[in-house]
Amino acid sequence: MSAVSPILVVEDDTLIRMALVATLKGGGYTVAECNSGAAAMILIDESADLQGLISDINLGDGPDGWAVAHHARQRYPALAVLYVSGESVASWTAEGVPNSLILQKPYAEAQLMTAIASLLIEAAPQQAQDGPSTD
Repeated sequence: MSAVSPILVVEDDTLIRMALVATLKGGGYTVAECNSGAAAMILIDESADLQGLISDINLGDGPDGWAVAHHARQRYPALAVLYVSGESVASWTAEGVPNSLILQKPYAEAQLMTAIASLLIEAAPQQAQDGPSTD
């Protein structure tokens, strides 16, 4: 893993995942990627550090994006979380983790970059204090 903690992208649609990864890398971020919730949970458990999580909500079979984010927040309590979905954003307040954002697909690259930058700035002081949880 590089010196800069990666943003984990979890998206089951290959083309959308590729576009997300390319946009983030183009913005200077280090990126890790998974195509399923189950793979993401394994990566989260095995990661030394993560800077943020961008996840689709509907990930096919297995854990959905809500479950992935809740799992990630158990290990990284201050992790920046951005949901991206074609579904209605109505259930976000009930299902999403606190201090997260949601972008409804389709979204502009600028919206994505603004949202993740905002979340990372917000999470940075808390992440520096907490680090990963070993509970």
